[in-house]
Amino acid sequence: MNQAGGIDPTTMTSFALWQQLKFTVNRFEIRAGGKEGPVVAMAQQKRMALKEEVSFYADEAQTHKLFGFKARSVMDLAATYDITDGQGQQIGWFKKDFGASMLRSTWLMGVPHQQLEGRGHERNQVVAILRRFADFSWPIHFDFTAANGAELLSVERGWGLRDAYDCQLPVAPNGARLDWRVAASLAVACDVLMAR
Repeated sequence: MNQAGGIDPTTMTSFALWQQLKFTVNRFEIRAGGKEGPVVAMAQQKRMALKEEVSFYADEAQTHKLFGFKARSVMDLAATYDITDGQGQQIGWFKKDFGASMLRSTWLMGVPHQQLEGRGHERNQVVAILRRFADFSWPIHFDFTAANGAELLSVERGWGLRDAYDCQLPVAPNGARLDWRVAASLAVACDVLMAR
């Protein structure tokens, strides 16, 4: 399997995601093992783009693209997003479950090369409803589970003005962990697509 940023895609156990607000883009740092760990990818989303797209790079200068995700269609509330590696090959997909997301953000996801499909949603129903009326930097937690209920990914944001997430990747039902590139894409999507 291709290496991503020098890391086997299925061996990372956790990472931290930090948002950096810029004038025209949303930028994120992905740090292996937690907030003190090494930066393994930088993500960037252009604001006001017709098609939602986020690219992950190995370096600040954006000379080496590792992976990314992009909507299949333009301005669709229930769009499917393809996650692709640095060569443009699909490694996963996700989409918002629009009906279920009326009360709390809910995602469907799949990772063909790991034979995984699952679902993710906000853990706390009360916070999910409250944040629809007042964006208050609420603590937000997402849990992604496989079809058999096994946990694939948890994404947790505590109180704070700056978006910072702690992401855990437990062992998946097939004995491996969720591909960290897919996990990082889902974590960023939970932030940038939450209001859609």
